[in-house]
Amino acid sequence: AIMHAKAAGKTIIVAVNKCDLPTADPVRVRTQLMEHNLMPTDFGGEIECVDVSAHTGDGIDDLLDLLCLQAEVLELKANPKANCRASIIEARMEQGKGSSATVIVQSGTLKVGMPFICGPFSGKVKTLMNDQGKSIKKVTPGMPAEVSGFIETPNVGDELVEMENERAARKLSTERQEELRQQRLTAPKRSRMEDILAMMGEGSQKAVLKLYLKGDVQGSVEAIKKAIIDIESEKVECEFIGAAAGPISESDVLLASSSNAVILGFNVKVETNAVKAVKREGVQVKIFSIVYELIDQVKDAMLGLLEPETRETVLGHAEIRQVFKLNKGKAAGSYVSDGKMLRTAEARVLRDGQVVFDGKMSTLRRFQDEVEEVKSGLECGIRLAEYNDYEEGDIIECYTLEKIKQTL
Repeated sequence: AIMHAKAAGKTIIVAVNKCDLPTADPVRVRTQLMEHNLMPTDFGGEIECVDVSAHTGDGIDDLLDLLCLQAEVLELKANPKANCRASIIEARMEQGKGSSATVIVQSGTLKVGMPFICGPFSGKVKTLMNDQGKSIKKVTPGMPAEVSGFIETPNVGDELVEMENERAARKLSTERQEELRQQRLTAPKRSRMEDILAMMGEGSQKAVLKLYLKGDVQGSVEAIKKAIIDIESEKVECEFIGAAAGPISESDVLLASSSNAVILGFNVKVETNAVKAVKREGVQVKIFSIVYELIDQVKDAMLGLLEPETRETVLGHAEIRQVFKLNKGKAAGSYVSDGKMLRTAEARVLRDGQVVFDGKMSTLRRFQDEVEEVKSGLECGIRLAEYNDYEEGDIIECYTLEKIKQTL
């Protein structure tokens, strides 16, 4: 739960339960939270912790007050008159009653008879029941309710959205189902160890390779994690969204999918449910039995994150001394002042030190002959791609670009 909350970037509030028991030790719980990089406010951190008892009800009011305070600090507000949106937090299929779902309204007001779209399916609100099992007519933001009227059982996390009418809901449902069908035909593109390519950020920001590690024993997991973290690189870093001992489970796959991470396994198996999730989510799972192979694969993936560096080599300069009009466009009669002009190279036009054009050289002539290069001290005719705005005194700079593979 902690890893999922961190991956989603959400604010975490901890309720320490069973505090009515004589053996309860809330301080120990707070110390254990620190092991997961969650620093409680009692120890000078930012994570709010509340001691509660579900059995006696102690601390529940304090927890609710804290939730309200956090909502105010985060400015979590909703407009009851807006278009209704609600999140599905539980769904079920009951014999004879059809599909129903527990929802929490995020904005707007959910009413009986309202047409809606939820995931790829449309529906119409038949009944609403509150948390006490009583039938109600409407639900306002922040309130939970049980809704019936779904054509198909929705998925947890789906969003229920109000529609203008049933016709519009059915039309959108058809479009979403077709889009879903196309997505199933096309495998989702996730991070892969072999071809992972991420654009590096500007400045000192590093490229990040996200990993989720599972091993046969905790000792192996810690050793492998340390070996990967110790790989020295100023350009790429490995970020572990999780590392634990045990087989690869379905929840591991879902966490890796939400974080766009690669799962690494060392001497472990993939559970049956997880195999189905891997195919569905498109997450890559790599299983190893030799430590050195695993670490080498991670190094290769880190190198794959780095785009090749482009190195520019200036070949020479030519001064435009006369501009000629041709049947199609213009040409620049130039004098090569230093270096050489190469027809297959890149070229840019400099005017008063400023670049006014940058592109390919299309024509390089010596008298009437097309040539591959013209050396310093000779005159030549130059045409650059579709550029025609030559002026006497402009400088044509000829250069080449070379891509060099980066190192960690």
